[in-house]
Order: sequence, then structure tokens, then C-alpha cells
Amino acid sequence: MSEHIGNPTNQYTVPSVSITTARTGASSKANALGMRAMQERAYAKRGEQYLLIKSPPASGKSRALMFIALDKLHNQGLQQAIIVVPERSIGGSFADEPLSQYGFYWDWQVAPQWNLCNAPGVDEPRVAKSKVDAVRKFLESTDKLLVCTHATFRFAVEELGIDAFDNRLIAIDEFHHVSSNPDNVLGSQLGAFIARDKVHLVAMTGSYFRGDSEAVLGPVDEAKFETITYTYYEQLNGYQWLKSLDIGYFFYTGRYVEAIEKVLDPRLKTIVHIPNVNSRESLQDKEREVNEIMESLGKWDGVDPVTGFHLVKTKEGRTLKVADLVDDSDPAKRSKVLTALKDPAQKNNRDHVDIIIALGMAKEGFDWIWCEHALTIGYRSSLTEIVQIIGRATRDAEGKERARFTNLIAEPAAEQAAVAEAVNDMLKAISASLLMEQVLAPRYEFTPKNNGPKDGFDYGEEGYKDGGHNIGVNTDTGQIHVEINGLTTPQSPEATRICKEDLNEVVTSFLQDKTVLERGLFDKENTLPEELTQLHMGKIVRERYPDLSDTDQEAIRQHAIAAMNITQQAKLALALADANGGTAQGSTALLDGVRKFINVRDLDIDLIDRINPFDAAYAVLAKAMDEKSLRQVQASIAAKKVSIPEDAARELAKRALQFKNERGRVPDINSADAWEKRMAEGVAAFARYRAQAKAAQAQGESGNG
Repeated sequence: MSEHIGNPTNQYTVPSVSITTARTGASSKANALGMRAMQERAYAKRGEQYLLIKSPPASGKSRALMFIALDKLHNQGLQQAIIVVPERSIGGSFADEPLSQYGFYWDWQVAPQWNLCNAPGVDEPRVAKSKVDAVRKFLESTDKLLVCTHATFRFAVEELGIDAFDNRLIAIDEFHHVSSNPDNVLGSQLGAFIARDKVHLVAMTGSYFRGDSEAVLGPVDEAKFETITYTYYEQLNGYQWLKSLDIGYFFYTGRYVEAIEKVLDPRLKTIVHIPNVNSRESLQDKEREVNEIMESLGKWDGVDPVTGFHLVKTKEGRTLKVADLVDDSDPAKRSKVLTALKDPAQKNNRDHVDIIIALGMAKEGFDWIWCEHALTIGYRSSLTEIVQIIGRATRDAEGKERARFTNLIAEPAAEQAAVAEAVNDMLKAISASLLMEQVLAPRYEFTPKNNGPKDGFDYGEEGYKDGGHNIGVNTDTGQIHVEINGLTTPQSPEATRICKEDLNEVVTSFLQDKTVLERGLFDKENTLPEELTQLHMGKIVRERYPDLSDTDQEAIRQHAIAAMNITQQAKLALALADANGGTAQGSTALLDGVRKFINVRDLDIDLIDRINPFDAAYAVLAKAMDEKSLRQVQASIAAKKVSIPEDAARELAKRALQFKNERGRVPDINSADAWEKRMAEGVAAFARYRAQAKAAQAQGESGNG
């Protein structure tokens, strides 16, 4: 992973993070049953009643489900399998597959009348009755497989009842659409299915977190699921062709259609997602926006009568084929374009289409293997959506060595009335970029210092050394073992699981905390790193896992901050090496950065807590933004600083008590150490809050007397 500036054409500069992979080919190699690595891992758990598959776009989740479903039908006594997808276009992922040709025991065959995604009509209550009737008929039949949308399934469950689905497999694709929020109907129905305990469930998601603000499952329900995790790092490392992925943001002023030519390279196969009509970036005329984007590419030269693609002639004389998925004024025309894009005969034809312009479509489940660039205008409120959009460009295809995601963001301007809104959008874009860096990094295995080498890890030529900077690599999984002095070890099985599998979920919550982002990026003079790493991250962990012990909560906090800070410092170390004339090439780029960071210091948890997790992001941001705008944003954030709130004061008082137990004295408010001084200020503030509460209580009691 390294900071990267520029692109192959040198037409523009997009500060970004570049992830370099090993290209082992492992994720595309099939075993004797025709299963790729992720599918084999999922199939090994096929006997579980409740399965949750967390695996990135393009890793083969649809086929993994086919293998599992067929085994449940033939070997586990289940009556039928119902596959539930978020929108009709994704139903194509579950079309017939001759799996036996590749070594499996059975073929996947859905009778035409039971693929309801191919049936006409939209999924609204007033027109969904025929589809609900179809589900009823399927349940009464001896046929085995049905594919329908989330909406059709919701209506069917409402009308037919939970018990109508007993002894069946329900497989939910793009599971992040579900939420434990009582207003989420599918989420409530899922809870009812689990409570009745008469179905098998397979849930699949390409996201690495349960949702952006709402949990997908409640903790009790989630504990019943066996989780299969296949990381983005494993997926990309195992590709045959794609060797790097760049993630970056580009700031613009004025109208986005005038800035887009700086980042839209006509030589790259690109999906452009234009902004929602209600967003700040939108020009409120989507058809005109599409036309102006095409004008930036070249001169319009008609429409292909077969595909419906626009033909645009560039200055160099090339004719680009542009698919417009935005214009919905003529359903027949739009249907022609969609049909052409999904034409299976053209799947491996690189020259079939050059650029796709979309608004809400072409995100989830949209499979265009040749896409090299996912270009999105305006921030996306959902980090899940960002993961899905990036997934459009991360397919492996012959000759495709590089992929990129660019977020085009409106820069806050001095004369702009809605500066706060612009800053908010910018923070969300940076948050998404940082999260993706974490998702794409290898998983860490953290242990206390001198705990001994771990099985399956390679510690290099010199091997493991007591007291040394021990960094081991598991070449099969890409995991990195790092020793940290003073690290708290999780005590319970649940905390151990979280530290191994769910750190990205904790980091997601941290990165979505607006105060954390504002203070960490733009109020560095007034913000101590420990306020972010200890107070804010500590609060997030306590709120996420309130039933865990203090020791387990502290262990999770330390592991999450270590994962984020080591990734970010590795990125900084590589950027510094690049600036000094060095290079970090090949699949070991991130590992090289980790070694550069760790080898110059004795790594302990106190040191990690004293690093601002946003230092590396700020270094990239400073190159991306106009200096005047950057200063303006810093001033607006610093102006919002308030006195220590009560919950922060309470946490500071707890940290002060820890300090006293370790040092034998209370923190000194006049200390030269800024963190010790802040703890003392917290103790004083907490004492004031307590005194105010007592005074209010006494006044209330005297008033009642």
C-alpha cells in the first residue's frame, strides 16, 4: 500500500492509496468439485443451520450459495430453497449453471416460472399479488428452487405467514439491506424466522460491516450464525491479472460537469455514477448532465441501433460506446441498453462498451469484468454503497492490471453559503477512503511482546527473536503477526472473536464519528491523539459491546487502534520512502511499510495511543486541496471547540485513576506532558459536573420538602 499520485495517462492528479497485490491466481483456481477458494471455505460449513458469508464483490458468493443449497436439498432433508435478491437485475446471478461439468454432484436449474426476477411487473404492493401467488404455488409444488426479490419475499411472508416456510432454506443476497431496526420489515421477519427456528438461513454480503448506522442483526441473533469471512486482501491477492487498486478523491469548484474531464480518462473502461437529483452536486437536470459528460469525451455520433449505446468520437478519432442508464423517459430504449449490457455472448468482449453512465443502477451485482475505473460524483452517505461501487472495478480480467475508484467532491469555497454541508460531505468521502484502506489491508494477528512465534507464520531469514521486532506473515491468508508491548489480551471467546474478525466494524464506527474526523483531521493543534485513541475509541467500544468486561473492552479498543494506526503509519512510511527516491513494489508493499514503521521504534500500546490515526490522511489531503480552502476548513472546525463534555470528563477521570495506580500520583494540571494535563483537566471538569448534579439534587429535595 503506498501513496500514489497520477495515472497512466498523466492527464490529472488524484491523491490516492494504491494497493499492490501478489497475483497468485489462488482465488480463481478451482478444486475437484469446481469450487474456488472462498466457495470451498463456505461449502465446508454447509451443515450449519445459520450461515453468514462475508465476502467481497466478484468472489463467487452466488455460486457458493448454489453448492450449499443443493447439498441442503439432496443431503440435509430440506424441502425447498428460496433465493432472495434486492433487485430484479441481480436475479441473473442465479441463472442455470451446469455445475456437474466442473466436478460437482448436481446442476443448478431454476424452472423458468420460478425465477420471479424475470417475470414482468414491479415490486409494489398493488402489483405484487401475482408474484405472491406464485410464491404460494411454489411452496405447494414439488419443485426445489425459487428466485425472487426482497420485496416479493416480504409481501409473501406478510400474506402467507412465517410457518409457511418451515423446513426450507432461505438465502438472502446483499444482506446489508436488512436491518434490526423495527421499521425494517425484512429485518423483523428474519428475527421471527430465527425465533421459530424451523428454517435454514444463508446470508451473503460484500460489506465488512453490519450496516452504516443500524445493525443488521441483534447480538443474540447474530451469535447463532456461523460466519465465513473471505477478505478483500485474499481476493485481490489471489487474482491472476489485476495487480493494483487505487482509491482516491478529487476536489473541484464550480459545476462538476466542467471538472469531470480532469478525472474521466476515455482510455479507461469506466462506470460514472452521477449525483442524486436531491444532492448538492446535482445540476437538477440529469439528462443534460449525461449530455455534458458525453461532450467532455468528444463529439456525439449517433446511436447504435442494436445496443442503444451512444457513439462518441474522441479528438484522437476513436469511437466510444457509451451506455446511458440515467435516461428513463423511454422504457423500451432503456430496456434495450440493459439487455445489451447483460448479453452473455458479450461478457468476454472487452470492446463491447467503453463507458457506462448511471444514477442508481450498476452498483450491486452488476458484473462488467472490464471496468477499470469507478468514478463517483458526490459523497455516498452509505459506506456499504462505496464498497459495492468499488467492487464494480475489482473484477479480474485478462490484461487488466490496474483498477481505480475516484470520488469527485465539491470543495468548500469561501463564498459558499453551505460551507458546513460541504465540509460534512468531504469528511464522509475521506472516511470512506480510510475505511477501504482498512478493508483492503491484510488482517493483523496481534499478541503481547515475547509471546512466541505463531504457527503458520514466516518470520524471515533471521526467524523469531526474543525482544526483537517480530513480524510474521502467513503467506496463505496474507495475515501479519505483530507483537506489541503492553497489549491487553481478550479474555472471553466473544472478545477474542471480535479481535480476530470484527475490528473493521469497530473502525467503521470510529470513522463515522463526525467529531473524531473533524478533530483528528482539522483541529490537530487543540486535539491530543489520546483523546481520539483512548476516549473516543473507548466510548465506541463500550457502546458497541456493553456486556463485555472492562478488560475485554480495553483489549478490543487497543486491537482496533493498533490495526488502524499501523496501516496508516505503514502508508506514511512508504510515502516518505517514495519521496526520498525509494520504491515499494510488489505484493510486499504494505508489509514493507509495517517493517519501516516498527523497526525504528520499540512498539508498545502507549506509543500507538500517542499517534493521531489521521496523520497519513492529512498528508494526502494537504496535496489534494487548495491551501486557502484547507485553512478555512481548519478555522471553521477549531471555532466549534467546546468545553469538555460530561461523558468525556468521566472517561478522562477513569484514565486518571489508571494513571494514579501506575505512577502512584494523580495527573498534574501543570504538567509539560499534554495528555497528563488533559487528564487532570478532565478530573476537574468531572468534579464540577458531580458538584452541579449534587447541588441540583439538593435543591430538588429542599423544594419538595
